[in-house]
Amino acid sequence: MGAGIELIFVEGHSTDHTWSEILRVTQMNPDIDIKTFQQEGVGKGDAVRLGFAKSTGGILMILDADLTMPPEELPKFYDVIVHNRAEFANGCRLVYPMGNAAMPFLNLCANKSFALLFSWILSQPVKDTLCGTKVLRREHYLKIAANRTYFGDFDPFGDYDLLFGAAKLSMKIADVPIRYRERTYGTTNIHRWRHGFLLLRMVAFAARKLKFV
Repeated sequence: MGAGIELIFVEGHSTDHTWSEILRVTQMNPDIDIKTFQQEGVGKGDAVRLGFAKSTGGILMILDADLTMPPEELPKFYDVIVHNRAEFANGCRLVYPMGNAAMPFLNLCANKSFALLFSWILSQPVKDTLCGTKVLRREHYLKIAANRTYFGDFDPFGDYDLLFGAAKLSMKIADVPIRYRERTYGTTNIHRWRHGFLLLRMVAFAARKLKFV
């Protein structure tokens, strides 16, 4: 994917041996451009902003550490960006069949409902709003970051922050289907009801900003 690949690990207050494993793998691969950081803030959104701020590449990619999205699928996102089929490549887990345990039924229903709401708010189709994998050029991310005060720091997950920011700047968003699989280690940090209510509040907030202003 281009002339060189830069790998950035952002560790977020893990309670297991994640940080030591990151350092071990980094030391084992001195020929690979790897940068490692421990975030001072909390949440994936804060981790993504730190990683993007420390990056130097022309195309920025998010890959969740649980590897429910296989990294081997990242070239599909790369192709969408470099061939200018879109300015924002958004992963979509809801096209290909997935394993029974990959996404609980209630989560699947919620994701599809949020997709309908987002498609209306953003005025362009988005099938999956919470897939962790999102890819865009650095120049476009910097524009989103520069305009972040319009929405404020309202999204601890980071997904809505990027999607709403891209929509506000009239960027073309393209869904990229992925083969979503069950995590093989650990448990999710997402709490279905508490975070679901928070997501609804964020959707209502963004609707006011994008549709009724």
